[in-house]
Amino acid sequence: MSKNFLFGILIALVFSSTLSAQGQGGQPARPLPEGNGKTIIETACTVCHAVTMITSTGHTREDWQLLMERMVSAGADVPQSQIAMVTDYLTKNFPEGNVPKAVIIPGSVKVSFKEWKVPTVGSRPHDPLAAHDGYLWYTGQYASVLGRVDTKTGEIKEFRPPIARSGPHGLVEDKDGNIWFTANSKGYIGKLDPRTGKFMEYKLPPQARDPHTPLFDQKGTLWFTVQGANLVGRLDPKTGDVKVVESPTPRSLPYGMVVDTKGTPYYCEFGAPKIAAIDPNTMAIKEWTLKDPEARPRRIAITSDDLIYYADYARGFLGRLDPKTGDMKEWPSPGGPASQPYGITFLNGVIWYSESAVKPNTLVRFDPKTEKFQTWAIPAGGGVVRNMMTTRDGNLVMAESALNTVALVTIGK
Repeated sequence: MSKNFLFGILIALVFSSTLSAQGQGGQPARPLPEGNGKTIIETACTVCHAVTMITSTGHTREDWQLLMERMVSAGADVPQSQIAMVTDYLTKNFPEGNVPKAVIIPGSVKVSFKEWKVPTVGSRPHDPLAAHDGYLWYTGQYASVLGRVDTKTGEIKEFRPPIARSGPHGLVEDKDGNIWFTANSKGYIGKLDPRTGKFMEYKLPPQARDPHTPLFDQKGTLWFTVQGANLVGRLDPKTGDVKVVESPTPRSLPYGMVVDTKGTPYYCEFGAPKIAAIDPNTMAIKEWTLKDPEARPRRIAITSDDLIYYADYARGFLGRLDPKTGDMKEWPSPGGPASQPYGITFLNGVIWYSESAVKPNTLVRFDPKTEKFQTWAIPAGGGVVRNMMTTRDGNLVMAESALNTVALVTIGK
């Protein structure tokens, strides 16, 4: 595996593991016990991450198997003939612990789920995209593919960037139907023309090594976060010009992004209790510090009147910031402090998000007018819904990363 690809995986694992409550039960990390599989884990797995990433968690056999598939897809040096043995070892020694259970709150709104397994094993679909033509796109980060789902027929087509181990992460569509993505492991922004299958790469400055979330503003400028490198940037698609600036707070881990009605990009800082805005002309950055120093907003959504809602992954809260006044308000997520709210979006006056640590993951609806929640269990389980997006006809798409699954959620009344 390349160093850049390993770095991208390590960033994702470190911060998910650090904040994750799944399976830990407050128990300290322990050494690997003796048994078949120990030697392979010590050699193949610790190339990418510390052994505590394994010893401080726990899963069912099915979940360990899915995790092994993702690691092998990412390049872990585990022979196919020994995957089952390693999975058995992990299942025996690190079983699932006290995982928070989904809290289901009934309500009047009806939803239906349609889910598709993506064809490449271990892809780890990271971000979904609802394209203007009705297709559902996704990034297969570990398998280094972009996928397109025909939601009417279920047909899935995958496109593979020519640069190996690119680690596609976030993706967005331009006005011409091209699909842009962040190559999280190779330090570039990619563009795919779905009509021809042709890719184009826009190389970023060397320090922008792990581009994360991309987003177009109203003028067609592409903005993006660079998580581990602590940068935010913009790319002019017409000229290819790129400019990056440092996020003011050290190690703030710029993460999710939105753009307001005036064309101002906002991002959340997963490594700090902060939301920030970027001046689109000067790239000067203004930060708002959230009330609780333990807050760690991972994704954000923006309303039609430019209020920012954030998913506080660390504390299990849904929060709101009014950038005009600085006013803030928070609500405990239904699944509790260990529920890890993650993917979030705004649709027709309502906030939708997912609790990524409860089992099964939940889809959560929050009505700002009544301040009431409604929740649904995600049928396949969710497997960490890292991002979600609205469709043109008023529904939702999401990626269920650990389960190699993507989904369309149809919203009724």
